[in-house]
Amino acid sequence: MKIVRTVSEMQQLSKSLQKEGKSIGLVPTMGYLHEGHQKLLREGRQQNDILILSIFLNPLQFGPTEDLDRYPKNEERDIDVAKNENVDIVFMPSVEEIYPSEMSHNISITKRTNILCGKTREGHFEGVVTVLAKLFNVTIPDNAYFGLKDAQQVSVVKAFVDDFNVPVNIVPVATVREEDGLAKSSRNVNLDTREREEAKYLYRALLHGKEFVEQGETDPKIIISAVSQFIIEHTHGKIDYVDLLSYPNLDHISEVTGDMILAVAVKFNGARLIDNVIFNKSGKLLYT
Repeated sequence: MKIVRTVSEMQQLSKSLQKEGKSIGLVPTMGYLHEGHQKLLREGRQQNDILILSIFLNPLQFGPTEDLDRYPKNEERDIDVAKNENVDIVFMPSVEEIYPSEMSHNISITKRTNILCGKTREGHFEGVVTVLAKLFNVTIPDNAYFGLKDAQQVSVVKAFVDDFNVPVNIVPVATVREEDGLAKSSRNVNLDTREREEAKYLYRALLHGKEFVEQGETDPKIIISAVSQFIIEHTHGKIDYVDLLSYPNLDHISEVTGDMILAVAVKFNGARLIDNVIFNKSGKLLYT
């Protein structure tokens, strides 16, 4: 396994691999790897000749009041995980390497970001897409793997790739969960004992809402209300949002139809957690 820390070396290496006809898979992360990242790596390992893991804590996707400084880090452990998952190259650039000077161009996103996490995290997805544009140009992947825990991110990135004809196939991978249903997240370590116990009810609330669809309910407002009430009754967390939207377009809907995403965000003292389920109009889960 090779560790690369500069853009120039990574780009030259990727170009050489491309000339050799090797297929390249990229798993972009911010580090502190967990089982969710491992699932992405395993998918990438199976489907490509070369597997690249990028680890970069991207400051552009954190707002002024968000938890960049609190984001957990453990480089040594991340490298061990990469070795165990048979990663070929770990790209670990510094902030100065990725952003050597003030950028003269900004990426503006006009759709899919004014709801869910994008509604309260101004500039977040612009930061995500900006760093991915750089990573795609540096690593030159054929396939890039993203977890559906952040399904809005998957939707935004897929639209970006389609809009600009970026030759990368975006591969969504189902959310990895703890035994009690909590979505795996690097931020889970920041929860105290009570918050961790209550956090499992986010996924149960989503399944509770999905059951309404299975039983024939077609009014999104009723489903959203039921999910919200479930969270209020079972946790002390503050609801950021509960919403039911079309997927992947993330449009508001007046009735249950087509493929949909039921998503929640809840703020605990230790961390802000997000989760979602994606299903069709019959309530059948997709991406399981």
